[in-house]
Amino acid sequence: MTEIDAIDRTLLRELSLDAGQSAGALARKVNLSQPATYRRLRRLEAAGVLAGRWLDLDLERLGLGVTVFLGIKLATKGRVSLQDFERAITAIPEVQSVQHVLGLYDYRLRVVARDLPDFERVLRRRIMTLPGVGEVEANVLLSEEVRPGPI
Repeated sequence: MTEIDAIDRTLLRELSLDAGQSAGALARKVNLSQPATYRRLRRLEAAGVLAGRWLDLDLERLGLGVTVFLGIKLATKGRVSLQDFERAITAIPEVQSVQHVLGLYDYRLRVVARDLPDFERVLRRRIMTLPGVGEVEANVLLSEEVRPGPI
């Protein structure tokens, strides 16, 4: 396990607020030189603590006004491999995330679409036609508030 000190925690907190900050901007916030901050970021990346940086897109402005969370229970776990299902479901561009979970459903998906008729098309023509799909439960996202977790 990688040792993480107070400066590393501050860097991670700052990056969780704005992942696009430069090493120079971060250095000023933690009172280190830019090269020292850069080395810390590289060390956190090499250790796998800092696994990537994400772009936060406004889906509605991109014409994707509906987000639906799907719970999927596979009907025939023995006949369809989980890898085959995961490969097929991740090939659908509207599926933004796939989570293999324990509980009532085998998978939770985050699906985006232009509107509800577009979502219905994706569900009927792309998701429900995949081999092994059994029960499906859909929850339409009404609003979302994302807060960075405590570090």
